[in-house]
Amino acid sequence: MMELRIDASGKILGRLATEVAKLLMGKSSAAFDYSKPGEMRVVVTHTDKIRVTGKKPWQKLYRHHTGFHGGLKETRYVDLFAKDSRQVLEKAVAGMLPKNRLRVVRMKHLVMHRGEDK
Repeated sequence: MMELRIDASGKILGRLATEVAKLLMGKSSAAFDYSKPGEMRVVVTHTDKIRVTGKKPWQKLYRHHTGFHGGLKETRYVDLFAKDSRQVLEKAVAGMLPKNRLRVVRMKHLVMHRGEDK
């Protein structure tokens, strides 16, 4: 399995996420096939230096429902980024991958670090 390292410092969240999603799917490979996971392992470093533009840090919301009445939970980008910057990139990339069984396999090929490699 090939490994590609990406330095996320100063990059825009959405543009970085599309680049990572394409690599995880294997679209850069000549042997690309929708029914197979990509042959690429993507290592993203410096996720704590990812940027977003405009007022998104304060206005962007991440929502999920617990399944109980009134159980809609909202988290702002600023709060999630302060807690763990890797979750922001993980949610962005997962949202750009096809919603099928291979999504879990492809997401396992994504490795993220807040700072330098460990």
